[in-house]
Amino acid sequence: MRIALVNPHWRFEGSIYFGCRSPHLPIELGVARHLLDQAGHATLLLDAHMFALSHADVAAELAAFRPDMTVITTAPTYLFWRCAPPELGVPQDLVNVVRDVAGRIVVIGPHGSTTPRAALRKLGADLVVMGESETTLARLANGERDLPGTCFRDGDSIRVLGGPQAAAFVDQPALRWPDEMVRRHHHHHHRFEAEPVGPGAEVEASRGCPYNCTFCAKENFRNAYRKRPAEVVLDEVAFLQEQGVGYVYFIDEIFLPNEALLRGLVGRGLKFGVQTRIDLWKPAMLELLGRAGCVSVECGVESLTVEGREALAKRCKMTTDELAERLMEAKRHIPFVQANLIEMAADDDEVVARWRETMHAAGVWANDPVPLFPYPGTPDYRRLWGEPDDMAWERAHDHYLHLFDRFSDVQEERPRRLADLERETAI
Repeated sequence: MRIALVNPHWRFEGSIYFGCRSPHLPIELGVARHLLDQAGHATLLLDAHMFALSHADVAAELAAFRPDMTVITTAPTYLFWRCAPPELGVPQDLVNVVRDVAGRIVVIGPHGSTTPRAALRKLGADLVVMGESETTLARLANGERDLPGTCFRDGDSIRVLGGPQAAAFVDQPALRWPDEMVRRHHHHHHRFEAEPVGPGAEVEASRGCPYNCTFCAKENFRNAYRKRPAEVVLDEVAFLQEQGVGYVYFIDEIFLPNEALLRGLVGRGLKFGVQTRIDLWKPAMLELLGRAGCVSVECGVESLTVEGREALAKRCKMTTDELAERLMEAKRHIPFVQANLIEMAADDDEVVARWRETMHAAGVWANDPVPLFPYPGTPDYRRLWGEPDDMAWERAHDHYLHLFDRFSDVQEERPRRLADLERETAI
């Protein structure tokens, strides 16, 4: 079978999206391509974002390739599936342009994983894959039908079979990326201590998270914690370094202490960034993290009170003072350390302001607390409205826009309503 794997050319005008807007390696598509190639299928990986391809450009590439199946993702890479743009305008417009040359259109991503019927209808796709998609895509290419974790039309009705699926992941081999894709990857994600020199890249060392914080949209994709063997990750890093990469960002939901991996990174000359929880790192491991090449660490603190952290189900055993001390310990070894804060009713504004000043004086960046979007599929969403239905994204979006009347300073432009974005977004 001939299969095209497409990462759209993302645009974010009018979106509430807070994630990075630069191109990143589409790891979910890279893994799927490896499995499909291994099974003997012909594949075309089109990263329209990295290569600045318009929808018309993508259509021309597909017409030349003549795919039997085209896979389109609804969010810009696994790194951002947990905080995806709520709107489907970009993939919606892409599907409309490529429909006649795409073959069977299969959609993957967080939208279909959480609200499969709505994603299928909005996009006019032939099938939606729920959850981690790579194994299911390989099975679809091999001709299997009625697979768990899929949603499709059956006459006048829509069938949803089972729920989101998970891949084994631990057997994922070291990925290889096309030289030209890596060469174009100028962005060094979440790097602030130096100007980028040479290409950057993203690597997935682990998947999922053993915690269940109320605000995190991970349950319907990338949920259970799994870790790849350190030697496989190091092989992938070595491939990237051969291609000139000097900085890597680990996209793991939570980069847990991994002594074998960190010791394997020592002395390679590689710089890297991670996101983690500072309460899980002891001083000796923070020293090793810095020695291994970490130059950027983003730490979820979220709230400065025990009550706030308990409300978020953080399961944090440290006090606020202990968290601050551990952040400052991290700064002794790592050039850029960030503490993330969320707008919480339990946190006093003056206390937060003083704590931020203390952190900044110690060289640790702490953000001005921001309200969070209640992503469908999160415990926060269920607390407000129950299980997500077909209008879940609209409901959460309208709720968030209402909050913006009170928190307008956290967004450069006024976000637009979801329906407007999904009707009018185009390249």
